[in-house]
Amino acid sequence: MTTGTTGTTGTAGAAGAMRTSAGDSVVVFGAYGHTGRFVVAHLRERGFVPVLSGRDAGKLRALAESAPGAEVRPASVDDAAALDRALAGAAAVINCAGPFATTAAPVIEAALRAGIPYVDVAAEIEANVDTFARFTERARAAGAVVVPAMAFYGGLGDLLATAALGDWTAADDIHIAYGLSGWHPTAGTRAAGEVSHRRRESRRVRYANGRLEYHDDAPATVRWAFPEPMGKRAVIDDFTMADAVTIPSHVSVPDVHSYMTVEAARDLAAPDTPSPAAVDERGRSDQRFLVDVTVRFEGAERRAVARGQDIYAVTAPLAVEAVHRILTGRTRAVGVASAGEIFDARDFLRALSGHLTVDFVSGS
Repeated sequence: MTTGTTGTTGTAGAAGAMRTSAGDSVVVFGAYGHTGRFVVAHLRERGFVPVLSGRDAGKLRALAESAPGAEVRPASVDDAAALDRALAGAAAVINCAGPFATTAAPVIEAALRAGIPYVDVAAEIEANVDTFARFTERARAAGAVVVPAMAFYGGLGDLLATAALGDWTAADDIHIAYGLSGWHPTAGTRAAGEVSHRRRESRRVRYANGRLEYHDDAPATVRWAFPEPMGKRAVIDDFTMADAVTIPSHVSVPDVHSYMTVEAARDLAAPDTPSPAAVDERGRSDQRFLVDVTVRFEGAERRAVARGQDIYAVTAPLAVEAVHRILTGRTRAVGVASAGEIFDARDFLRALSGHLTVDFVSGS
């Protein structure tokens, strides 16, 4: 097996040749949430002007005190007029407010009315399914861009799998193993999990035989050989995440399998696991992650591995880079599209080099 290179750089479209995104205002809905705060900070670092939105005006004003110059536009998902005011004049909107089963559709509707791109960080499988089912035709007809799950779960796995595929147009199966040192879930993660749990009627879900399948069998523990220094670890099999929606949306693959380190799964399940605690100047926790993606096709295997710190913090550069590329015309699709379909996956991952380390391995 040999280490591969990162491929060619994506080509900017006509819009990208004429403009940059610097100075554009971007609405962050759910700006005061844990992930929303990372997104607001990263927008500022990239030269955007964040517009703070969400239902709690007090929390928005408190956040604005630490973000000089940021405009506050309160809105709730049950008030279409307030959402329209929140998005007025903005270049794009990033939805960070879960549960996305409740927020995604109203904010997408507002983005379509405003004629601006929509990006969200939804990890909820069912909410992402809803977005594709409900808005694919409308968004395509309008020439609009809607990118769901542009986050650690959903977006990153999709980019890694797409980059690993390279010139393959299909795969026999794709495996995504999450090596997390631990998982201190946010209140938003817990709330979204409860919504998904109810929608599934407590069943588990996997992507097999070309579709999402719901089942009642108990989770199995298997061993996964992560790259060193992590090495072989016990993982929960079929710990299905949003990648089961994003990858099959554009890759012909019958089976997508996901795995989660046992320690992280236990943290998530425990009701008393505390929220993430900041350990550096960026506000990141000490959580380390390794995402190991293997794609197999006709007896050959290709692999992509990403390493980094804090799954919530890394979502910010993923979402903001997506907005930047959309606004500068560096896209490959319109309508509802996942990260791997709409962006040049290897070039996108290269742009995240300050936040991720990515390695590619190919063999037969």
